[in-house]
Amino acid sequence: MATISPPRPPLPRAGRAFPTSAPAPQPAAAAPVRWVPLGIAALLAVALTSWVWTQHGTQRGVYTLLGLGLGAALFHSRFGFTSAWRQLVAVGNGRGLRAHALLLGATATLFALVIGTGTWLFGSTPTPTSSSLGVGLVAGAVLFGVGMQLGGACASGTLYVVGTGQTSIVLTLGGFITGTVLYAWGYPLVDDLPALPAFTMADHIGWAGSWAVTIAALAAVVGITSVVQRRRVPPPTEEPETARGIARVLRGSWPRWVGALALAALGAGVLLTSGGAWGITSAFTLWGSKLLQLVGLHPEGWSYWQQPALAAQLDGPVLADRTSLTDLGIVLGAALASAAGGAWALHRRIPLNTAAAAVVGGVLMGFGARMASGCNIGAYLAGIASGSASGWIWGVAALAGTWLGLRARRLFGLSVPAPRDTSC
Repeated sequence: MATISPPRPPLPRAGRAFPTSAPAPQPAAAAPVRWVPLGIAALLAVALTSWVWTQHGTQRGVYTLLGLGLGAALFHSRFGFTSAWRQLVAVGNGRGLRAHALLLGATATLFALVIGTGTWLFGSTPTPTSSSLGVGLVAGAVLFGVGMQLGGACASGTLYVVGTGQTSIVLTLGGFITGTVLYAWGYPLVDDLPALPAFTMADHIGWAGSWAVTIAALAAVVGITSVVQRRRVPPPTEEPETARGIARVLRGSWPRWVGALALAALGAGVLLTSGGAWGITSAFTLWGSKLLQLVGLHPEGWSYWQQPALAAQLDGPVLADRTSLTDLGIVLGAALASAAGGAWALHRRIPLNTAAAAVVGGVLMGFGARMASGCNIGAYLAGIASGSASGWIWGVAALAGTWLGLRARRLFGLSVPAPRDTSC
């Protein structure tokens, strides 16, 4: 006699297209405003912007303002690259990667409009981001993927989380800077790795064609993550604390789609005003090398800094460097937003295993980012938005590095999302 299976229960309210094993936890109410950190961050932001504007001109002042906006948007939307890849690889939750797809698609649209029409400000001709396709790109992205899972944040995440007061990420940032300086010191050893020339679709099918192919590929990413999530039914992602009503704009968490669109617009602003895409890690090499000069060492003699454009960067002031200004703006913008939202807090006690993983992860990310000619922003986001094959290769290699990084987390006693978790 045939047995009759009980009816399958309906999928949770999280959505039939992207099911999770339980409804997403309801976000808690936002904590009171942290007035002291808010006041300090506001003073520093005003002082930095005013100094840069008066000493180095309007263009660099705008870079600082764009950085402040990027930091606020990253915090409010909790836009994570590290967590998105970790949740996808560990338990099949593709929500974060679908947010990436929206950010990438919106950025690609704006890049096509800006670069394709030759629109610019301050006399900076906009150019796409593309790098050679070779061993350095793949190996560097894999190292970055491992490092961000150990360090707990990507390049953009490291900066904005430092702004929220999390001291463990300061260790990640220190390792990050060290890794980029180690790359600059060892540059002759990795400069000539086998590689094919850069490939940008717009050179072959125009900007309209490049945009259409990119959007189609991103739609495929959304579809694949949907299939994976339906098969694995992962735990939902945690929801950050948020304010209610109109106060949510300044004090609460934003929907990820809002964060994606805000980041795309601000990133396009960087391209429009500077001629180059938003980047992060080149500033870390500059900061670390400047520190070495302060203690009497001479990194300017390294072959890395002998390249004309880089030599000019090292000779100039830090607060005239575009990437340094946007990076500092991100830290202060996140500090302002987190203090206003009641989420700014110093974490004074850091477990030894967490501290060790943060430093090691930071070093791997720093070295890997420079080897791959960029991080999750300068290589992945800017590369894919520019229609460059290097951006897609970087993303796939970083995903492989994430798989390795999740196993490395266990060596340091760090947690990894599991299917039976109530949230991840």
